[in-house]
Amino acid sequence: MDVNIEDLARITRIEGGFKAEFARDFDCSPQEVWAALTEPAMLAQWLAPGTIELRDGGYARLDFGDSGIVINSPVTLFDPNHLLEYSWSGPGEPLRPVTWTLAALMDGCRLSLTLKIPPDENVARSCAGWEAHLEMLAAALMGVPIKFPFESFKAARAAYEARLAS
Repeated sequence: MDVNIEDLARITRIEGGFKAEFARDFDCSPQEVWAALTEPAMLAQWLAPGTIELRDGGYARLDFGDSGIVINSPVTLFDPNHLLEYSWSGPGEPLRPVTWTLAALMDGCRLSLTLKIPPDENVARSCAGWEAHLEMLAAALMGVPIKFPFESFKAARAAYEARLAS
């Protein structure tokens, strides 16, 4: 599978690691995308089973089952239908803030996803994983959920590795 380099996240080195910025446009309202980001039934279709308490200081709890990954972190930013942030980590793990921002477009919605990745983690793998989950989100929003797209993940990881090596 070919990866469109133009669609890859913008990665910058920041103090304490890296920042990756993704953007996707959807033919859905911000409210529909917000529901996919926050409602348990929708989360399970593209990310993982779990819940997000929709308030500052609430908790994001996601369980990736067989992988052993369990996210359990406080919600640090919250503005309904617009902004949500929590850490992609469990208690005692390094902070990996994940910030979702929604903006209305004339005929849909722009989703911006910003990740902060610790310096000792595999940036290409993290970004490729989010590329795959964003592909799953797009499918779920169209009403045709898909399983984790491993081929897309591998192609994106290779593209990110090549970009980071240059």
